[in-house]
Amino acid sequence: MSLQRIIHLSLDSPTHATCMLDVEFSLDLHGCAPRTCTSFTVTGSLGVLVDVYHRAPGTPREDADMARWPLSDPVDVLVKMVSASPDVQENKVLVSYYQPDVEPPVATGVLYLTGIGVSLDVDIYRCGQVQLVSDTEAKKNWVWGPNGWGAILLVNCSPEEAGHPVDTTTKELSSEEIKRLSPMTVTVQGPSCFLKGHRLLLHTSEGEAEKARVYRALQDRSSTFQVMLGPGQHTYTFPALEDHLKEGQLKETFYVEAMEFPSADFSGLISYSVSLLEESQDPSIPETLVYKDTVVFRVAPCIFTPSTQMPLEVYLCRELQLQGFVHSVMELSERSNSQVASVYEDTNRLGRWLQDEMAFCYTQAPHKTISFLLDTPRVLKLEDFPMKYSLSPGVGYVTRRTSDHRVASMDSIGNLMVSPPVKVKGKEYPLGRILVGSSFYPSKEGRDMSKALRSFLDAQRVQAPVELFSDWLMVGHVGEFLCFLPTRDQREDEKGFRLLLASPSACYKLFREKQEEGYGDMVLFEEVRHDQLLSNGREAYTINQLLADEDMRKQNDYVEKCIGLNREVLKRELGLLERDIIDIPQLFCLEQLTNVPSSQQTGKLFARPYFPNLMQMVVLDRNLGIPKPFGPQIKGACCLEDKICQLLEPLDFKCTFIDDFDCYLTDIGDFCACANVRRVPFAFKWWQMVP
Repeated sequence: MSLQRIIHLSLDSPTHATCMLDVEFSLDLHGCAPRTCTSFTVTGSLGVLVDVYHRAPGTPREDADMARWPLSDPVDVLVKMVSASPDVQENKVLVSYYQPDVEPPVATGVLYLTGIGVSLDVDIYRCGQVQLVSDTEAKKNWVWGPNGWGAILLVNCSPEEAGHPVDTTTKELSSEEIKRLSPMTVTVQGPSCFLKGHRLLLHTSEGEAEKARVYRALQDRSSTFQVMLGPGQHTYTFPALEDHLKEGQLKETFYVEAMEFPSADFSGLISYSVSLLEESQDPSIPETLVYKDTVVFRVAPCIFTPSTQMPLEVYLCRELQLQGFVHSVMELSERSNSQVASVYEDTNRLGRWLQDEMAFCYTQAPHKTISFLLDTPRVLKLEDFPMKYSLSPGVGYVTRRTSDHRVASMDSIGNLMVSPPVKVKGKEYPLGRILVGSSFYPSKEGRDMSKALRSFLDAQRVQAPVELFSDWLMVGHVGEFLCFLPTRDQREDEKGFRLLLASPSACYKLFREKQEEGYGDMVLFEEVRHDQLLSNGREAYTINQLLADEDMRKQNDYVEKCIGLNREVLKRELGLLERDIIDIPQLFCLEQLTNVPSSQQTGKLFARPYFPNLMQMVVLDRNLGIPKPFGPQIKGACCLEDKICQLLEPLDFKCTFIDDFDCYLTDIGDFCACANVRRVPFAFKWWQMVP
């Protein structure tokens, strides 16, 4: 921003002006033109560009050259400097006035210029490098899309700072931590004697200073950085410019990191400015703003990955007494070439927190991609929470507090799932869409994801959330009735994935078929010990008994309606067809909430899987770890397992049924989520999309 836009010439004495590099100003030609003159010429010295153009629409600019221009024509003369002056008044512009048919000029106005360059630059074109950009207006805007521009900041996802941001004036940074920082350069060019009476200021607003830190490396220690801007400090004044200009130029690099992701009260945009101020020699006269350059960063969003992305690492509570589950998942990981990371187990919580309360995400800038764990902890003291100490090197950790500290709650990150990339009615979602559970309508017993968490998801802007009806479930998480699997479809009109939906009607259809084949006396849960059935409120019913149970049938008709409602929402919001959906046989039963005090119980009943929930599978590319349903044994094989294999193996999936009953049906009415998967980020760059 330049405050000097028009310069008036004088024929009595030379005019002197400061010209900021690449900033145009106009010359007032008529104010000093002799009355008898009808034309003029204008020339500039080396390093000065002079353009003349008619104000008439569509008239192009022309180089002033030595042509005479009529004073009567509506023309503008624009001047700008493209290189800094080595000394004060080193450059000049001459304007000569002519009478009709007279060759020598009658009068000449002289403008002496001192070219000064002040620039604040970032990676505006998202190529991974800082570039000097003369378009000051472009630097002040952030534009989405493949032809957009604007620099990007990464959030500090260091586990050491999770919940306890470091408040210090200096900080030691490792080489990997330095790579995540976004560089920002300040460049000053011009004669040092001219800048002696000037002051340079780097600044942001007080509010934005709370969202990010600006560092500068200490010259004597390459790994030690000084905090220049941040919480409680929104301005920094450079040392005296005349003492630091070397060969007419000062160039200093700063490094910037964000401290939090976009949220309901934070748009994710942070601007920084550098201002050149002229100090007055008279104490009673305030300093004057000569020039201001501004850049805008956008904080990179938190991006969730769907189960269709390739697995990188499986986190597992190996210390649990659930050896069937643990050993099976480790074998699946080996088959899919995934690493297995051990997680310390809190024996009082049974490992449920590992998937219910956290999700592996990533954040990305052109220069760096960071995987991290987003945690919505339900422990009161963050320092007592162990997960951040179990992460592999290079994996970050970020917490977002929740208002509900119940173990099973819709107010948690576990109550979301991400779809694969989809295209809906011409609108592309290259990073998929977040699916969150809700109550869909207000009621006394209704439960919803907290407003703060839902607003956080909306604020990321790249995975437009879709609400699904999940309040009918005991825990209320969408993952209890749906799952996505990656497919290798060759046809152009295929999605590249399948949506699995739990289906009571498919289960009843399968059991009726087996009854008609003469297997009505076959027993569900035949392989499960009596004490396990008793502790989980289950009985070893036959197919005939299940089909004859009218209460069970009514309960599952209700569940079918709830899932059917979601089916239509998913088809509409994800652009799915029926051929993209596979119905997986599953039964439910309705019970009172078991994870709240008796004083909070209501008369409303909620759905809980009757046998281990087949939707709760571990997806590791083509290898699927599926809860063993313990269905009726027919000809030595579980009919439910056979049906799943018939549905999924033609799509090139290998199904492994994990035999650990207590891992899936527990006293809180849900499976035990004691594994979580970190996956490969999307190849698509989020800043190339239009939200």
